[in-house]
Amino acid sequence: MKSFLVIGLGRFGESVARELSALGQEVLVLDKAIDHVQQMADEVTQAIQGDAQDEAVLRSVGARNFDCCIVAIGADIEASILVTVTLKELGAKYIVAKAKSAVHARVLERVGADRVVSPESDMGQRLAQRLARTNVVDFIGVSNDFSIVEIHPPRAWLGHSLGQLNVRAKYLINILAIRHGEGGTVDVSPSADQCIEQNDMLIVIGTNENIGKVVEMD
Repeated sequence: MKSFLVIGLGRFGESVARELSALGQEVLVLDKAIDHVQQMADEVTQAIQGDAQDEAVLRSVGARNFDCCIVAIGADIEASILVTVTLKELGAKYIVAKAKSAVHARVLERVGADRVVSPESDMGQRLAQRLARTNVVDFIGVSNDFSIVEIHPPRAWLGHSLGQLNVRAKYLINILAIRHGEGGTVDVSPSADQCIEQNDMLIVIGTNENIGKVVEMD
């Protein structure tokens, strides 16, 4: 079990805190608004009202002792940067910070965030991919050039084994897993003799360009 400090209880902060708690992790949440704190009190390990911009508050909750500190502050960009800086100075082990823009993300990285997430941007990108490409079921951007994508297999692949298709050599992508039907079982690292069937979905990784070529085959 890991320990997490979630700072800021907007929609993103609440969602992260609830999911971590549901996964059996130790979660302490911190927010200035008492109603937000009270709302989460029964769903996490501990809920505390306080201003995270106050270094004394972060010290009092033992920010440096958590496995991960998540700065989920929403609209107040200045506050999110200040809290990230303070956490870094206090010796926080790993800091994840939410960014509202590309510029905000760059600043957070420079002041010490170990990982920066942009929920609105990421969701927008995933939605655009799903709307623009009918064969794309889900999309996760790994970097500017690489992605992990869940796709319907091209019709030409149906009834053929991975070995016959030689996907890595011919299409320059890797099939990480095959999901058999909606909500079905998942074969991770499928073997070369695994045959692709009508209702299968493929989880693939590769460059956006190469994945795009496969998606457009059908």
